[in-house]
Order: sequence, then structure tokens, then C-alpha cells
Amino acid sequence: MPKYLKIIFLFFVVIFAIIFVNSCKDKKEAETAALKETKATFLVDETLFPFMEDQVSIYESQKEAKITLLPKAETEILSEIQKGENGLLVLSRVLTEGEQRAFTNKKIVPKITQIAIDGIALIVNKRATDSVVDLQSIIDFIQGKSVPSIKGLVFDNPNSSTINYMKSLASVRDVDNKNVFALKTSNEVIKYVSEKDGYIGVVGVNWITQPMPNMRQFTDAVSILAVKNVKSAANSSSYYKPSQVNLAEGFYPLVRKIYMLNYEGSRGLGTSFASFVAGDVGQKIVTAAGLAPVRLELREVKVRNKINTEN
Repeated sequence: MPKYLKIIFLFFVVIFAIIFVNSCKDKKEAETAALKETKATFLVDETLFPFMEDQVSIYESQKEAKITLLPKAETEILSEIQKGENGLLVLSRVLTEGEQRAFTNKKIVPKITQIAIDGIALIVNKRATDSVVDLQSIIDFIQGKSVPSIKGLVFDNPNSSTINYMKSLASVRDVDNKNVFALKTSNEVIKYVSEKDGYIGVVGVNWITQPMPNMRQFTDAVSILAVKNVKSAANSSSYYKPSQVNLAEGFYPLVRKIYMLNYEGSRGLGTSFASFVAGDVGQKIVTAAGLAPVRLELREVKVRNKINTEN
């Protein structure tokens, strides 16, 4: 190689080396700054709010940090993230390619952490004679078919993840049945069902397992229905309640995975909080909330009235 070409080659090598070192330095400085963040805001599916509130309380007691949770209906969250501004989310599903496009355009690769297994509870007031329901009956009712045993289905919010989940399950885009309607919050659904006969409320499990003190009189007045999976054999009596074991094993049909989605683009407070929720302490909080943890072993305890003393 001629001498002048070698000089040109070495010149470009030096330039690229300087650019590479500076970019690494800038990236390291950005990551260091992100790790020192003491504030973060998460958009949280409001059906998941109670157990996430507990996570924040314990985390903040151990760290010098401030986590803000903004509970919103799923559709509202999806609309807000189109701006690409808030990239910390807690949802009952991952985003589609279209939904995360605002972040993809910024070359942000998400960090997705599954933190729990949740169930959608079907509740009735305690005066109801039936304690079980066939999931196919619920699907038929959403599709507009007549189901004499159901007077109405009540959801927490017209834009919530629960109604989106059930519409997807029933393969309908819009619900034409006037007896399928939504209120504003999960607490309103619980109160409504506790006072009305024949109506089935649809809420996230942790709104029943972790009621607010002023809601106990209403949660005590409702029962959770055991649900028969549409995939069960026709002659089977397999009805399941959303217990932790049934959620974890997939026996309960209205089950969904809960994720923390991090579109920050760097390791910051959001990453730290997600690691906490997915860790031992966070998973114990999930268990205490009545949801199924992802990383802790569950045991179903059977209580015997009599102890067998025979050898």
C-alpha cells in the first residue's frame, strides 16, 4: 500500500476511534445520570391499581425515590403513549407494533417484565342463587343473544382493559346489547352489583381481594362466581374460581398476564422499580394481593377436620 494511502487510512481510524470513545462516554454519562433519577411516573391500567399501590409503598420505604402511579383506562393509556412522551407502563398485555411506533421511531428497544398473573372476576350479590356460570353464557350475552339467567353485565369503564378483553373473547368489535354497560370505576361496579339482583359485575380480581376500607361493606355483599371454561368437556363439572393456584395453572379461563413495560430507552428508576416488583419482595406483595406471582412457588393448603392417628 502506498505511503499516502496508509496515512489516509490511519487518519480515518483515529477519527472513528475518537467518535467511538466519545459516544461510549456520552452513553455512560447518560446511563449514570438515569440511574441517579429519584422520580418516575408510570401509567397504570386502573384495573391493576390496588396491588401496584402496595408495591410503590414498600419500594419507597426502602429507596430514596418517588414513584407516581397514574391510573387510567387501557384505551386512554394507548392514546396517550402515541405522543411517545411517557414510556413507563403497567398493562395486562404487551403493545402491538402499531401501538409502540412512537418509541420504535426513536430507536427505543423496550424492556418487558412479566410481574403477575391476574384474573378477571365475575361477581354477583350474595342473594344470587347461582354460584357458578358457564363462560359460553357470558360470551352469548355479549354477542346479543338471550340468556335468561343474566339480567345485565356491568363493566368498570367503557375504555377499560376488562371490556376490551371480553369483546376480544366474544369476537365482537362493538357491543349492541343494551344490557351490557359500563360505569366509571371498579368500586362503582362492586357497589352496583351488591345492590342489584341478576347483574354480573366484571372487575379485576385485586379490587375484590384488596378492597379499600370504605368498600368492605360492598365487597362483603358480593360473591365471586366459579366459571366453566368453554374448552372444558361438555359433561365436565370443571368450574373454577380465580384462586392463585387456578390462575397460575391456567384452570381459570379469564386469566391474563401483567407486564411492566419500559420504553425509557435507558436504565433508570423505572428499571429499578420493575426489578423490585419482579424480585422476591415484590412477588410476595403480588401474592398478598390475591394474584398469582410469576416467580414464587404456590401451595394449596387443605384443612382437615380430623387427624388420622392410625399407623
